[in-house]
Amino acid sequence: MSKVGSICIVTGVFCAASAAVAADGPKAQVIPDFAPTANTGWVLDRSFGVDDLLPPPTGGPGPVTFDKSHPYVPNGSGKPPTYRVADLSNPILQPWTIPSMQKANEAVLAGKVPFRARERCWPVGVPGFSAYSLVEPFYFYQTPNKVAVINQGGPEIRHIYLNVPHSKDVKPSWYGESVGHYEDGDTLVIDTIGISPKSYVDNYRTPHTDQLHVVERWKLAADGNKVDVSVFVEDPGAFTTPWTAVQRWRRYNEPLSGATCNENNGDFFDHGLVPIPQAAKPDF
Repeated sequence: MSKVGSICIVTGVFCAASAAVAADGPKAQVIPDFAPTANTGWVLDRSFGVDDLLPPPTGGPGPVTFDKSHPYVPNGSGKPPTYRVADLSNPILQPWTIPSMQKANEAVLAGKVPFRARERCWPVGVPGFSAYSLVEPFYFYQTPNKVAVINQGGPEIRHIYLNVPHSKDVKPSWYGESVGHYEDGDTLVIDTIGISPKSYVDNYRTPHTDQLHVVERWKLAADGNKVDVSVFVEDPGAFTTPWTAVQRWRRYNEPLSGATCNENNGDFFDHGLVPIPQAAKPDF
């Protein structure tokens, strides 16, 4: 059976479970429906900003963005695209984080292709998942106990467990342990810990430690066509202060496809790219 076929079967089971709860259980909590149809996906709203974690509109400490002397221009913008060069003057950065980021900047300025998780088929981690890809959509599968979010581009999958506390002993992993709950009938709040330091915080190769703690709020607009994302980040091992970021997704109506990153992103021109991850043994 193909991967796409398996996903369709899983989708049917999730939908059936949700329908059964709605029909037979007590009056359900009003929750945002991120998947009103089988084809509802979400992509970054490019009118809102580039495919990065963006500074909060209210000001205050925000994420690392591009160096103003080397602006980031994404592909498909109608202008010549550029690679990212991180703004190392951002005061959230502790001194130990800067040398590796400076090295990455120097490589880009020397004409090298920078590492980005989406382009090399590595898991992006959290909070980078909220700005994972420029055009590949997210799809939601909501059940009473869990929300699964798939980004088609990897595919990359997050599991968010509802209305439960964090485990007493969380083993670090690419996406950490995410627990969530709904608020105000339009928002999914997600609290994540245990994120492996192998990942970066963003597309600028900003490192973090195992103390990273992220709270995301995904708010569905009243018309069902936008999701506003706000992110709170704290990591006393890597950042001088907690900081916040925003992003926005817009509704996209196409079925989930069978995109497979590691069959399409080879280093065809020998640029010395970070290798695509390879499994040491079969996973079946």
